[in-house]
Amino acid sequence: MKVAIFGLGYVGLPLAKLLKEKGAEVVGIDPSLDAQKTAKEESIQISQDTTDSVKSADIIIMCVPTPVDESYKPNLAAVKSVAQDISKGLQKGQLICLESTINPGVSENIVLPILAESGLEPGVDFFMVHCPERVDPGNKDWDVHNIPRVIGGISDESLRRGIEFYTNYLDAKLHPVSSIRAAEATKIFENSFRDINIAFVNEMAKSFDHFNIDVTEVIGAASSKPFGFLAHYPGCGVGGHCIPVDPYYLIESAKKKGFFHRFLTMARDVNNGMPQYTVEKLMDKLTEMGLYSPDLDICLLGLAYKKDVDDLRESPAFKIKELLESKGFSPKVYDPYLPDMSTISTLDAACDSTCLLLVTDHTEFKGLEQMDTKDVKLIFDGRNMLDKDKIKEKGIEYLGIGRN
Repeated sequence: MKVAIFGLGYVGLPLAKLLKEKGAEVVGIDPSLDAQKTAKEESIQISQDTTDSVKSADIIIMCVPTPVDESYKPNLAAVKSVAQDISKGLQKGQLICLESTINPGVSENIVLPILAESGLEPGVDFFMVHCPERVDPGNKDWDVHNIPRVIGGISDESLRRGIEFYTNYLDAKLHPVSSIRAAEATKIFENSFRDINIAFVNEMAKSFDHFNIDVTEVIGAASSKPFGFLAHYPGCGVGGHCIPVDPYYLIESAKKKGFFHRFLTMARDVNNGMPQYTVEKLMDKLTEMGLYSPDLDICLLGLAYKKDVDDLRESPAFKIKELLESKGFSPKVYDPYLPDMSTISTLDAACDSTCLLLVTDHTEFKGLEQMDTKDVKLIFDGRNMLDKDKIKEKGIEYLGIGRN
């Protein structure tokens, strides 16, 4: 089985490695020199001849980014570009698998017309499925090998071929759906669900700040209910390529159909506003403590968007840092997974600061309460991961998201 994979990032590279391990002949196509270097280190063949790679493949997989622009509008440029590249070498009998996250209708209304420029008829001469990626960086239990997947095709034969392909290579259950549009909607639905629930708990945390109620205590108590409750947790911002991005694809595509997603839009506004809320809350506390000064020694703990990874995509840390700098501060930065972007090299050095602002819940930061923090006067726990009582016992002021 010869497989050509467009895009060798967080999705494409692990998939390429898996397919190679399972015996497929894999070639990767990615314009990024860093991606090419990483792929070569993993012994993945890289091709510079896109058309030839497409012509010689049995399966063609699209794993390219689908971001939003500065106005939160979907950017499908990479998907369109790859579709055009594929159309130039498309052969009869080939299967195209689109794994990039897209809104309902993209496969049928955008990708297929471009592929049809090859002169081949979709569903007859070539076949196509959408099997949206499900990747959770840093998760040791679930990865590309065993995460259950959803799959939909442009025709019954497309779906059959797609199921046959993925079943041969994945140690995971496949969930077929009735149409490629339903498969597209599934991924958007999953991440919109998470975004809405995170927005809800962020708003509850902001509310509880006014009542002097610890939101983590309330979440723990509510979690004792054995049905009808699913715990989500507040934080100083939402990052990653999925949750802060995918809802916009549905919001914008629904507008074109005459429907406005008020709920999704509000959730995005709430979550986008958490870095601003964090900085405003910090400024209020510094003023109350008499510490507000551009010369204040502030250190950000964490740049990555989630714990124990070096993934920076959509990380709220950058917005928080930008907001602090706009107020005249020059924050130091420490992230053990991103040493080249850190301005200090150890957590011990960070603890020489007057104020610590924890942005990422890296495991290394869990022992912060036991460290020598004699110079620290305020710790803002933006992920609610620390023991606030132990911090206060040391004479250090504590702030959290909904748990002061």
